[in-house]
Amino acid sequence: MFSNSSSRFNSFFINLANIYRFVGRTFRNAALPPYETKEILRQSYQIGFRTFALVGFTAFIAGIVFTRQSRPSLQEFGAESWLPSLVSIAIVRSLGPLITGLICAGRVGSSIGAELSSMKVTEQIDAMEVSGTKPFQYLVVSRVTAAAFMVPILVIYADFIALLGSFIATNYFSQTSFALYWTQALSSLSLLDVFTSVGKGILYGLAIGLISCYTGYNSGGGTVGVGKAANTAVVTSMFMIFILDLLALQISEFFRSL
Repeated sequence: MFSNSSSRFNSFFINLANIYRFVGRTFRNAALPPYETKEILRQSYQIGFRTFALVGFTAFIAGIVFTRQSRPSLQEFGAESWLPSLVSIAIVRSLGPLITGLICAGRVGSSIGAELSSMKVTEQIDAMEVSGTKPFQYLVVSRVTAAAFMVPILVIYADFIALLGSFIATNYFSQTSFALYWTQALSSLSLLDVFTSVGKGILYGLAIGLISCYTGYNSGGGTVGVGKAANTAVVTSMFMIFILDLLALQISEFFRSL
């Protein structure tokens, strides 16, 4: 029993050290040529544009649902006019980035994890190394860069679509004009709120890209390992997103209190 516990304990720290080296190698290679611009653009399309519809639909529904749920509570206190401000703050500070991060973790994380794991199992990565190509630069750095670039854009897009859904729900009940709603919603936001939202997107993108690439690039176990790598990438990415969301909240609240 003690030997099993010791083995798991050692395995945990070995994996932690491997992750640390992998992250360091990724950032070092990101600053070195060759810069795989075409692959970065291709991955940006895969990560970003193909996720637009799913992110937009989910954010739109979330904006409507959040508004419908919040309105009765505000009505009880005669504060229904504060609904646009409440919704905009909740969406931009937390809901928009979180929804986007979780969707990208599920769709992008599984895709990258499975793709790299499949290449590892079929020895395509080894073949690239033998041929003189830099597989780490081409496969890992390009995907991490694309994720860090596209997820913040998706966050901004999700914030806007969620607020649009909120406006439609608000207008359905109280016939609020478009100009009045957006004036109220935007006036309650600060630059810190916008920076926090975009900053979360960058952190989520880096986390999803690094975790997915690590699990796929270091996978094994044949075809079973492909499914395991995809599953591990999704679960770990989602867990890390919640951790980063909590840390970002604490940091933003610290600056907001200054």
